[in-house]
Amino acid sequence: MTRRMFTGALAWSAALSLLPKGVLANDIVKATNVVLVHGLFADGSCWSDVIGRLQATGLNVTSVQNPLTTLPEAVAAAKRVLDRQEGPTVLVGHSFSGMIVTEVGVHPNVSSLVYIAARAPDAGEDYTALAKTYPTPPATAGIVFDGDEGRLTEQAFLHDFAGDVAEKQAKILYAVQAPFNKALLAGKTTQAAWRSKPSFYAVSKNDRTINPDLERFMAKRMGAKTIELESSHVSMISQPEAVAALILEAAGMGTKG
Repeated sequence: MTRRMFTGALAWSAALSLLPKGVLANDIVKATNVVLVHGLFADGSCWSDVIGRLQATGLNVTSVQNPLTTLPEAVAAAKRVLDRQEGPTVLVGHSFSGMIVTEVGVHPNVSSLVYIAARAPDAGEDYTALAKTYPTPPATAGIVFDGDEGRLTEQAFLHDFAGDVAEKQAKILYAVQAPFNKALLAGKTTQAAWRSKPSFYAVSKNDRTINPDLERFMAKRMGAKTIELESSHVSMISQPEAVAALILEAAGMGTKG
């Protein structure tokens, strides 16, 4: 990024920080880039069907390969990608990576945030404690550990993680799931980017990995423009058109209001 571009990015980022919580989509800056971050039990390819739709509109799209080791290392991976963007960037997170979006979303290149069935903690909040105030989702019982490395069983993956994905495709996704390190779950955010950036949220109504009512609570708390999808946890795979449309709205290229 040139010095002039960086100065410009700082200027519009500062302007965004003055916007009120619950800002409308027509208040956002038109973006030229989208950065996508995957969560647990997946890798960067989980965004493939969304990426093609976004690229078709002329957006520059990058899918971060989240290391799933510790929160600081995951945040650092996303920050490296954000540092390379030239101009306003929509930062999108699925599932656990909502933690990353919430932390690194204060980056001056980020113009808006999109949460896809994602965690959205406040600064310093214990997300695990928050989640325990809602009924435990079925997928939790399907997490198994090999030492410090965690993953979903095939049954849990097919039925509780990707329940509305065709079995043949879901088995392929299961085969490439990236295991996570137990230390990742201990991380807490130190910032809440959604308090200063326009935010959007896609609730998965049939989610069995994160409680849908918890998703609704977080979306409402952040004042996000919210949609609800008849989908499992992986709406970016089962409903890529709807997810891409929400991202385009966050980029100032879709329906406003």
